[in-house]
Amino acid sequence: MATEGRTEERGPWARFRHSPFLPATVIVLIVAAAAGLFAGSYTYAMANPTPHRIPTAVTSRPVSQEKQLKFVEGMESALDTSLELLRYDSYAAARNAVDQQQVFAVLWPHGNGAMLDVSGASGATVAQLLAETAPKVGAATGVPVTVTDIKPLQSGDPRGLALFYITLAAVILGFVGAIQLNVNARDLNPPERIAFILALAALGGFAICAVVDWVLGALRLPFAESWFILALTMFTTGMVFTMFNTLFGRWAMIPTWGLMVILGNPSSGGAVSWPLLPSPLGVIGRWLPPGASVNAQHTAVYFGGHQHVFPFAVLAVWAAVSTAVFWVWRHRHPGGREPGRLPAAA
Repeated sequence: MATEGRTEERGPWARFRHSPFLPATVIVLIVAAAAGLFAGSYTYAMANPTPHRIPTAVTSRPVSQEKQLKFVEGMESALDTSLELLRYDSYAAARNAVDQQQVFAVLWPHGNGAMLDVSGASGATVAQLLAETAPKVGAATGVPVTVTDIKPLQSGDPRGLALFYITLAAVILGFVGAIQLNVNARDLNPPERIAFILALAALGGFAICAVVDWVLGALRLPFAESWFILALTMFTTGMVFTMFNTLFGRWAMIPTWGLMVILGNPSSGGAVSWPLLPSPLGVIGRWLPPGASVNAQHTAVYFGGHQHVFPFAVLAVWAAVSTAVFWVWRHRHPGGREPGRLPAAA
């Protein structure tokens, strides 16, 4: 029996299982699957953006009930979506709803026709769809429509993608930085690891803001607020990886990449406005760090004075939970050193 056991251990599977070829094969399969999921998630979210509902403000004095109904029905038919009409007592109240990011446009009477005020900063893709469709529908329904962009994007960001890109940089470099600390500074103890992730987040957030604003001049940022948002984002994603590293060891990259890149970034609303995203992504994205970061940054840059607590709360909760899980189960983390022992020299 003992001989049979040793024979089995010397078989092809046993040799393969104890060789470096098994983890290498697993990695090849995982990367191939991740590549397909990565392409699929972005294609699903962005290849054919279709509006589902577009919150639109209307003032208390419509053009006429009949004309308004014809125009709205024509817009819904042309866009294959629903205009969610929210009535306000005055134009000022409707404009405030735009600033609060509760609506994407304002429809109000003007002479024998109507004005449609869109907000490019609220969502460039939504504003473009409305601006292209409204005049055609107005002509077809006998309601002359004039479209005005009352909250345009900055000249250095004509398609509204710059905020998505800087958030993407913060999200990816946050957990990549944590990975590099794990590989090249493995002896860091838990408090030191948290401190260095915080340091790389603070410096990384500053670097992103400085390059985009001061060096390239692509965006005029509210520097301190944007820096804080990016730093909080990098710290959060860094700690999320550290949490998964504690729970899953060397395979921590799989849930981190899946959560942040495959699911989080396409659903963030940065590249495609949330009314144009598939419904599940539009809901889920706001509760994940990339979406929360995009929302906070978007409001800081284009809707100053109307910042919301929610995106900061989302980032803070992810950061706090990840840090707490790491701290409670820090004995399982693959890094660290004996108490009182200095880190080993490289």
